[in-house]
This record gives sequence, structure tokens and C-alpha cells, in this order.
Amino acid sequence: MVQVNDKYYALSSNEEIAESGECGGAVTAVLKFLLEEGIVDAVLAVTKGADLYDAVPTLITDPEKIIESAGSLHCGTLNMAKVVGRYLDGAQDIKIAVTTKPCDAMTIRELMKREKINEDNVVMVGLNCGGTLPPVQTIEMIEKVYKLDPEDVVKEEIAKGNLIIETADEEKEISVDELEDEGYGRRSNCRRCETNIPKMADLALGNWGVIGPLAGKATFVEVFSEKGAEILEKAIEAGALTVQDPIPKGVEIRETIDGAMVRLAKKWQGKDFSENGGDLLSIVAQYQNELDKCIKCFGCREACPICYCAECTLEANGPEWVAKGELPPSPMFHLERLVHMADSCTNCGQCEEVCPAEIPLAKIAHEINSKLQETYGYVRGTDEKLPPLSYFPMPGK
Repeated sequence: MVQVNDKYYALSSNEEIAESGECGGAVTAVLKFLLEEGIVDAVLAVTKGADLYDAVPTLITDPEKIIESAGSLHCGTLNMAKVVGRYLDGAQDIKIAVTTKPCDAMTIRELMKREKINEDNVVMVGLNCGGTLPPVQTIEMIEKVYKLDPEDVVKEEIAKGNLIIETADEEKEISVDELEDEGYGRRSNCRRCETNIPKMADLALGNWGVIGPLAGKATFVEVFSEKGAEILEKAIEAGALTVQDPIPKGVEIRETIDGAMVRLAKKWQGKDFSENGGDLLSIVAQYQNELDKCIKCFGCREACPICYCAECTLEANGPEWVAKGELPPSPMFHLERLVHMADSCTNCGQCEEVCPAEIPLAKIAHEINSKLQETYGYVRGTDEKLPPLSYFPMPGK
């Protein structure tokens, strides 16, 4: 019987899926099983769009088409919670399985707490993530650093601290640290991220820790919820997956890799975050020169998966500090938004990615959120409720 916290090596029993998917196609096999058995009405996954650098969220209802989502797309920088919350009405009337990076899963949990996503109708199939890559910059990196034609690339992978780029004829790998020191590599928010294994999902799957005869041929699966345990057990019983207990040394290796990634994130936080810290006003004041570039386009709000209010306070006819037609907007414009959502920020980077003024919005929100966690011991993306924001008082309070 499968239980919460159980760990397995798993691979698809279907030879085509095992060959097409990464590391034995366990993710694809689970998604296909969920659709075939009618456990979900649809699967929300990421598929390749125009090319390898174009990741597209896709709603799949035909089990035979699940295989189209097999494989990783490290240039997939979107947050799936936005799709579930806004475009699928929070899964209120549809049962879905969704593939989730850690930031996707954390954001979905935050929206579940606020009853904006129906937890009963969502299965989160989590994917280990060491970071995603900015598409345009990655194309430049492949040309200038790897000396390859981006159009010839058939696969990219992050393994053992290296970014591996493959074409039909050759394979090159360079240390991620080396690339990032040159200004390439992962998105800046991913560099600071400490969550690599999506423990807030129902299942977490990845290749870390698979050693021995199944290395490269199977996926490491860990169960994090009763829902995940039930689904995995049914998939095994139905013959969709072949599983075996993981090699103990492999479990250690997985933990070691995760620990190394956390230390790397801490290093980047030390580089990126301001030295003085302080309360919300102090942190925002340190970034005021950057915030003064704001053209008040509301792109950050539209991209943020945590923003869901029907009537946005930033556009309300009210206090003068959110007055319309004022550029650059008053510092209170940014304070209002940060107070409104910084406790729930999952560092997904969507706001910063769309900002035409190139303001480091994700870094600012992440720094404030980290201070909240440090102060209250609060962990975002879980079922914990945040205490009152007395640490970050608004002016006049």
C-alpha cells in the first residue's frame, strides 16, 4: 500500500512512453492514466510551441495526446497557477491534473487557501526544478558561448551542475555557475529559489537520486499527500507504472543535490538582497531609484498569479497616493501592491519578466517575503496562515 512520504523508482510500462519521456516516462504515464481512468477531465501541461524555446500551456483531454507533453522545456518560464486560476475558473467545474514546478505548486496552494482554486478538483504532479532559462537570452548564450546554432538544438538539460546542450551531432556542457558569472544561465529569480523539490504538490518526480541499473531509465517519485498516494497506488495496480524501492545511496544523493541547490540559492540571495534589510518602508526606499522608472502600465499586476481582486485598489478612486495620471507614481503605489501580495509571493518572476522598465520587481518582493518568513517562521505555498502584517505597518498606522 502506497503511503505519504513513500519513495520509489518508477518508469512507464508502455515502451513508447518510456522511450519518448525523460527518465522512463513516469510523468507521462501518470497523466495518461489519470485521463484514461476518468479521474480527471483534462491535463494541463506544457508543450513545445514554435520551437524548443517556446513553452505553451496546453489543456489535453485525449489520453493519446499526452505523449506530446513528454520531456522538459527549461525555457518554460510561465506559472501554471495563473492558467488554472484565471482561465480555468479555479477548476471550480472541471477536474484537472496539472504539471507543476515548485513555484507553480506554491502559488496554487496559496490560491487554494484563498478559495480561488478548488483543491478537490486539482491533482498536482510536481516536477523537480533547478531553475528555468530566459528564452531570448538562452538563444544568445547558445550562439555566443556554446558556439552552436540554436535551431539545431534538440535537447537541453541541467545535470550535475552543468547545462547540457545537445544537437543531432554533438553535445556540449558548461557549468551553470560559470554561465551565470557571465550573465547567462537561469533566470535571476530561479537562482535565488530554495525550493527545488515540490513538496507542496501531491507527487514529486525527477531524476535526482536514480542510480544503479535504472539510472537514466527511471524517475524518482516521492508521495506528499493522501491524494498522491491513492493515485500512485491505482496507477501501479493498473499496470501503468513499474516501480521498485529506491537504492538508499540514491536517496542520499537526492538530498545532497537538493542541499547543494539550496546553498547556491542562499549565495545568490546574499548577492541580490540589500545589505541593510529593515521593515517594508526601508526595503522599498533602497529600491526607489529603480521604482521611479515605473510607467504604471500594470503589467506586473496582470502577470502576477497571486493578484485576483475583481476591483484593484491601485485603480480605485481613493487616496491621493494612488492617484491616476501621475508619473512616476508615488512610492505608496508600490507599497500598496507589496503589502497586498508580498506575504504570498512565490518568487515565480512573472512580474519582473513583463516589466517594460526592467525594474527588479521579483527581487524586491522576494526580499520582503523572505523577511516575513524569517520574522514569523511562515512558509509560503503551504497551508500555514500568516499572522497579521504588524511587521510591515502602513504609514500612519
